[in-house]
Formats: sequence, C-alpha cells, structure tokens
Amino acid sequence: MRGKLVFATVGIIGVVAGLYAMGMIKLNGGNGGADKKSELPLSKQAAAPTITVSKVKAAQFNETVVVTGTLVPRQEVLVAPEVEGLRVMELSADEGDRVRKGQLLARLVSESLDAQLAQNDANLARSSAAIAQSRSSILQSEARVIEARNAFERAKPLKQSGYLSGSVYDQREAAATTAEAQLVSARDGLKLAEAERGQVEAARRELVWKRGNTEVKAPTDGIVSRRNARIGGIAAGAADPMFRIVAQGEIELEAEIPEMQIAKIKEGQTVRVAVAGAEEVIGNVRLISPEIDRTTRLGKVRIFLGDNVALRVGAFGRGTIETATSRGLAVPVPSVVYSPDTTTVQVVANDKVETRRIKTGLAADGLVEVREGLAEGDLVVTRAGTFLRNGDVVRPVLPDTNIVTEVK
Repeated sequence: MRGKLVFATVGIIGVVAGLYAMGMIKLNGGNGGADKKSELPLSKQAAAPTITVSKVKAAQFNETVVVTGTLVPRQEVLVAPEVEGLRVMELSADEGDRVRKGQLLARLVSESLDAQLAQNDANLARSSAAIAQSRSSILQSEARVIEARNAFERAKPLKQSGYLSGSVYDQREAAATTAEAQLVSARDGLKLAEAERGQVEAARRELVWKRGNTEVKAPTDGIVSRRNARIGGIAAGAADPMFRIVAQGEIELEAEIPEMQIAKIKEGQTVRVAVAGAEEVIGNVRLISPEIDRTTRLGKVRIFLGDNVALRVGAFGRGTIETATSRGLAVPVPSVVYSPDTTTVQVVANDKVETRRIKTGLAADGLVEVREGLAEGDLVVTRAGTFLRNGDVVRPVLPDTNIVTEVK
C-alpha cells in the first residue's frame, strides 16, 4: 500500500512539472505586476553571498620595529696585574660591588720584590763607590802626567847639550807617554762605573714600580661583573684578568635586526626595552653597525640603557623602536590586495562589489593606512580574494567585531 502511495505522489509531481513547463500554470499566483518586479532581482538576491565588511575609519598609526638581543656592558674594563707570577694575598672586592677609581681591589705578595730591592741597594752603593774610586784614580793619573811631562821637557835641552844619556831620555819620554795612557784609562773607568750605576738605578726604578703595583686598583668607576682571582692563586696577565668592571655601571642592549628594517633605524630613536625579571626600560639607539652578517642577513644595533641596578649583563632583552607615526584612514590588512603593478581593495557600494586602487602608508596592529582611494565610512571587504569580481551582488554584514576602531 505504501509503495503505491509513493508511486502516485511521484506521478502527480511529474504532471505538475509538465504543466508548469508548458506555461499552463504559475507557481507564484496570477499577479502579473508582482511577477515582473521579482523575476530577476529575487533570484539574484536569493543567490547573493553574505560578505563580512569593515567600515573605513580614522586611526592613529605607530609603526614599530622589534629587536631582540642580550644585555652587555657599554664599556667593559679588564683589570689585570702589572706584575705577573706573584701570589694573591688579599682580595678587597667581589662580584656586584660598586667601586671607585683608585680603590684597592687586591694585594699581591711582595716579599720577593723587597729582597730584590735590598740587593739593588747594595749594587747601587757598590757602583757609587766605584765611581768615587775612578775619580780618585783620575786625579792621581793627572798628577803623574804633569810630573812626567815636566821631567821629559827638562830632559830635552840636557840631551841636546850632551849632559843626558839617550837611555835616560828615552825613559823619561816613556814615563810621560805611560802617564797619559793611565789618565785615559782612569777616565774610561769612571764612564764605566757611571754606566753601571745608571743600570742599577734603572733596575731599581723597575723594582719600585713593581713593588707599587702589587696593589691592584680599579682604573675607573663601575661595577665588578666578574672576579676570577682567588686568594693563594698566581696572578696572570691580560689573558686571564683578575676582574671585569662595567665602566660607570652603564648597560646596553646589543640587538639584531633584519636588513630590510635596519634602514628605518636612526641614532637617538627612543626604544622601549622589556627585560626578563625587570620593569620596562626606556633607552636610545646609540650605534648602528655598518655591516650586515652575510650568513644571517642581520645587522646589529646598540641601545643605551644607562646605569640601572635591575639590569644584569647577559640577560635577554626585547626592544620596540617607534620608527614612524601617522594618522589616517585604516582598513584591515586582509582587505588589501597587493600586485606588482597596483594595490587595491574591494569596496561594497549599493550591495555591489567595486575594486578600487589605493595608496597605502604605514601598517600597525593589523591595520593598513590608506592615503588615497577611500573615504571615511566606505565599506571594504574584510578579507578580499579572487572569488569576488566587479559588479557581483553581495549581502554585506558589519558585525561589531569587524568595525574598525582607532589604534591607541
């Protein structure tokens, strides 16, 4: 019975469809005026897709560039002893201490230098005695020279008159020559003694300098960031400094930035830096590296943060640099279609889609500034795409969540 009823229903539907196709019946009634009004528009309205739109409104744009990096000292001072190889006897500063220029940081053992100074004192006294002895020898040699010259001068007329033998004359001549040679030797001895004394005095100055540098002092004001020295250890040179000092306690953010954005950065720009474990810090761009890393395509900038006890060297920092500001009309980023030749948005006017060329400006917080091509209050397709073309009929929807509001 049920099968017969279904068969009868299908048959009735087929008959009605045939009569409708031949124009013998109308499904919408017999009002001809109403049919003319609703024939094409109603069909299009029934098929029109629902499109989310956004209203163009004025907004404040603050274009920013985000950089990340590590906190480093603006200037790090390495403190190493002037005298190597001495044992550390005392340490007067620890990591984190704030020190002043000339403040004692460490003291080294100086007994060996004291012994060398005592030996140098003895050498200096000996060289002084040698100089005095050389001067006495010079005086004696000068006296002998005078005596020998006089005797030789008296021998000359006696030899000529025959009262003096040739052998005696030769002895007096040899005595005068020997006395002059001894005088030259005495004077050379004085020069040698004076040179030896100069050498001893130079060695003494070096020992005194080393003795004075057994006290390691801070070369500048700042904060001790690292202490490598240990009591009882042997002081090394600059290769292993005893202390590292952050000069003046000044900290910087050494950050990296993509090469496409580094042109937007200028020295002196204000930077808001967020550091883990500390409040937001305001800094300034101090230095922009002239070199881009060939591998990472990143450039480096130095952001000066100043002396802040809350900042720690080595901490991670994230900076936001405001590169430009503007106020203008705003549309959502997905509304804009970019192509090699032009930039467009799809505007909905009178329930129809219209493609317009625009000129864009800054971009921030998911919005794009439109400088030309739109007016405040226009409705744009929130997410433009190829599925809509000029003249398409749509049903625009403007939910509260899609209304463009001002960017703070």
